[in-house]
Amino acid sequence: QVQLVESGGGLVQAGGSLRLSCAASGTIFGIRVRAWYRQAPGKQRELVASITDGGITNYADFVKGRFTISRDYAKNTVFLQMNSLKPEDTAVYYCSAMKGTSRSWGQGTQVTVSS
Repeated sequence: QVQLVESGGGLVQAGGSLRLSCAASGTIFGIRVRAWYRQAPGKQRELVASITDGGITNYADFVKGRFTISRDYAKNTVFLQMNSLKPEDTAVYYCSAMKGTSRSWGQGTQVTVSS
């Protein structure tokens, strides 16, 4: 099994920045894609950004140019640098890892952007 632990959420004013971290542990061999999702109240969970084990990144249109996903292979950690935050970015952010057809989730971290 893969365990994922997120950190770095919090309250920030619009235009500010936050950096989320997601540390993986357990049976991490074979993880091919790491990603960040978010879920706002009353809305479905949506993909924010992903990164493959080869370093290929993908971003949702609503974060392009503002968010950056990266990973530290040695520490089995993925980061999400969020700049120019907007109130509509307020959500619980979840880290995920794909291993084969199995997806693991972290517990989520709250990001709140005030106007």
